[in-house]
Amino acid sequence: MSQEVIITTWPAIILTVYAGGCLLYWLRTLYGAIRVRRSIRRLSAERCPAPAVWPSLSVVVPACDEGDKIAAAAASLAAQGYPDLQLVFVDDRSTDDTGAIIDRLAAADGRVTAVRVGHLPEGWLGKVHALQRGLEAARGEFVLFTDADVHYQDGTLERAVAYMLRDRLDHLAAVPSLWPATFTTDLLIGQFIRQLLALFIPPWRIRDPRSKAFFGVGAFNMVRRKAFQATEGFAWLRMDTGDDMALGLMMKRAGGRCDVVWAGDLLGLHWYRTIREAMRGCEKAYASGANCRLRRMVLAAALLAGLELSPVVTPLLGLWPSLRVAGLVGMANLVVFALAAVLLARWARASVLRSLLTPLVTPVTAAMVLRAGLLGRLRGGIVWRGTLYPAAALRAGRRVKPL
Repeated sequence: MSQEVIITTWPAIILTVYAGGCLLYWLRTLYGAIRVRRSIRRLSAERCPAPAVWPSLSVVVPACDEGDKIAAAAASLAAQGYPDLQLVFVDDRSTDDTGAIIDRLAAADGRVTAVRVGHLPEGWLGKVHALQRGLEAARGEFVLFTDADVHYQDGTLERAVAYMLRDRLDHLAAVPSLWPATFTTDLLIGQFIRQLLALFIPPWRIRDPRSKAFFGVGAFNMVRRKAFQATEGFAWLRMDTGDDMALGLMMKRAGGRCDVVWAGDLLGLHWYRTIREAMRGCEKAYASGANCRLRRMVLAAALLAGLELSPVVTPLLGLWPSLRVAGLVGMANLVVFALAAVLLARWARASVLRSLLTPLVTPVTAAMVLRAGLLGRLRGGIVWRGTLYPAAALRAGRRVKPL
């Protein structure tokens, strides 16, 4: 009799505890979604007075094999009417026609400075080195670090600089809109963005000078040059694969006044267009997320699967009478997840339906994480843009750690 009770009771207890743990996860996500909506400003909605004299601005754009993207994105930058503007395009060892496109841009527009990188020094990641080379060529009082595939609406640069001047900021990160790709790819990206903004990093604490919270966006990191010069500089983060976040960390460590805004109606890009591109991008997680440890990637994949699938799985537990409590908790999981997904989707002006469907892509995401971990272990590091970066060097150079 007692053995039968144990057999029927312990699974129910374990599954109820599992459902309850997932509910805590989704409550934390909902809290993050509410804070994001209430705290992160929309750049286009801010009313900032134009200065009597606009400070000089340099835009640094590193590019490696971006021949199919850079021309259109560069045209959107060239169309900006910012009064004192320098555009610095860095050809980082490209093997396609990126360098030729940059040369044509420089010949046609006197505001364009072309920088050619033919050799990567030992101990540097390619993009971080390209950013350093671009900074060396920049002459602006303000410097914007952006990517070669980002498209800008008219007046974006003036809005950003005016915002920084009004609030006396030293660093401004702007969240862009991510244009639709394939259905599954959009779900993968939506799941990642939700976790990043609402769970892993508290962007609503960035403005608080007492907080250690930091944030950075590869598509848009604008700094006040004088404040940047007070940091350790790119040499300090030369081997950090999360260079965009690391820049935000560096500015905050130096005592800079930092902020993050939503600028999806002013900036846009295709992040990953296909599952293959997303899988390739996920490989960097072996270094940035797991510190080049396979077991951490395995654990991350397992946690991801268990937590992100819970809005689908845990409500079904109520189909068994002995698991009625677990099923009720599971229904709470579904409701709280849906609230968080809808809040973030409306804030980012993204598809609500696709946000609600993100749990369905969890097996794909978990498989991508496992793949990245296995490839990293087999290679002894990560291969990025044709260069193998050893695991030991990546561990030693990592600056961004979880808060």
